[in-house]
Parts: sequence; structure tokens; C-alpha cells
Amino acid sequence: IVRLQRMKTGRLFDVSCQSGALLGGANEADRAALAAYTEALGLAFQIADDILDETGDAVEIGKQVGKDARAGKATFISILGLEAARERANILALQAVTALECFGERAGLLRDAAQFAVGRRT
Repeated sequence: IVRLQRMKTGRLFDVSCQSGALLGGANEADRAALAAYTEALGLAFQIADDILDETGDAVEIGKQVGKDARAGKATFISILGLEAARERANILALQAVTALECFGERAGLLRDAAQFAVGRRT
């Protein structure tokens, strides 16, 4: 499931960050830090999405909920359980933030994105 999830939102995050890094002339170490960030962020985001599908309100989210379970789709919740999935998402968000330490304050918006990903309600 991790491999599949990495190919989803995480790949989009990675391409976005790496494109900006290349255009900005980032060195290899900075690009590696961004890759670690986007890998952790992508997984955290997908787990949060699984949690919303399981526990969210359709009106608030703006889409049907519970469809993963009805389809028998493997999710982090179906494998780990709800609480362990939440914990895993929080750990991944922390890993994402930690990967940005080399950027100092310049990465504030990226750090905020990691926290938003796991705390979002829509």
C-alpha cells in the first residue's frame, strides 16, 4: 500500500518541489531534503485522506464518504486501524518537517503544509 500511495499525491508533491528546486538552482543536498519531505508529506496526506473517508462528514468534505470500505479497498485504516493510522500520519508529518531543517526559516510555508495535511477536515 505504501508503494501505491507514493505514486499518488506524493509524486505530485515531489514533482512540484523538485521543479522549483531545479529552477531555483538548488544543490543536490537540498533536492534530497525536498525528496524526503515530499515522500513523508505524500504518505501523511494519503493517510489523512483515508481517515477523512472513514470518519468525515460528506457535506463538510464535499464528497461521498466510506467509499473505500464499501469497495473493499486496502487503506492504512484497514491495515493499521484508525488510531494507528492517525499516529502514522502525525509521525510522517513530523518526518516531513524534520527533512526541512536545512532550509531554516525559508521553509516555513512547507512546514505549515505538512501540519495542514494531517489536520485538515476537507
